[in-house]
Amino acid sequence: MDSFDYSSYLRDKKFPLIWCSGCGHGIVMKAILRAVDRVGWERDDMVMVSGIGCSSRMPGYVDFNTLHTTHGRAIAFATGVKMANPKLHVIVVTGDGDATAIGGNHYIHAARRNIDLTIVLMNNSIYGMTGGQVSPTTPIGKRASTAPFGNVESSFNISGLAQAAGASFVARGTAYGAVQLSKYIEKAMLKKGLSVVEAISPCPTVYGRRNSMRDPVQMLEELKQESVPVKKAAKMTEEELEGKIVTGVLTDVEKPEYTAEYEKLIVKLGGAA
Repeated sequence: MDSFDYSSYLRDKKFPLIWCSGCGHGIVMKAILRAVDRVGWERDDMVMVSGIGCSSRMPGYVDFNTLHTTHGRAIAFATGVKMANPKLHVIVVTGDGDATAIGGNHYIHAARRNIDLTIVLMNNSIYGMTGGQVSPTTPIGKRASTAPFGNVESSFNISGLAQAAGASFVARGTAYGAVQLSKYIEKAMLKKGLSVVEAISPCPTVYGRRNSMRDPVQMLEELKQESVPVKKAAKMTEEELEGKIVTGVLTDVEKPEYTAEYEKLIVKLGGAA
């Protein structure tokens, strides 16, 4: 039985949730709140930023400083917040469409800069809020409103994209493995630099019903069956990993963080830190 008291972190007047029954985003939100509680950050020292999409409704429900911005621009706004006040702990909640389609350049350049943001990217393989269109992570052959006969485009490995672009910390978890997911988010929050946690989240309403997966329990069970821990995956062939979800910490490295380096430059040029 879940005995954690979420109420102190929530804006009760904003309920009920707009998320559909069976959506995994509520599980991800609870994982974030558990991580925040363990880290011990003061709510006044935190900012949660989102763009547009199902996942991006989350700032409406949590009792932090929050910023709900335009489609694809959450990371850009979050960068501005962090640059204006580097002492703030900035969390970006976003989706696969919001972050890696219209917001794709912001995503890769935040990783390249290694700015101290924590990005929790909820990947449900579709544009859930805006009509069920193909997203950059819709698997080949799966149906969407813009691909009624099946998607023919290759999908992004969005964790791999963050790794390649230079993020300090990258992890992947699922809504099924909520306990592990919360631990990855906690590690991401404590990491100095750009941290990404990809949270695979089921969408039974928009994605599932188009792809013969209407049952939320079925979708969660499939996440369980498809998940492979990163250590086990390292011993598997590409053929064995086909269709699998590699979970765990994928990257954890130490490197210069952007706002700290920028402050050094200000001091070097005669300004005040």
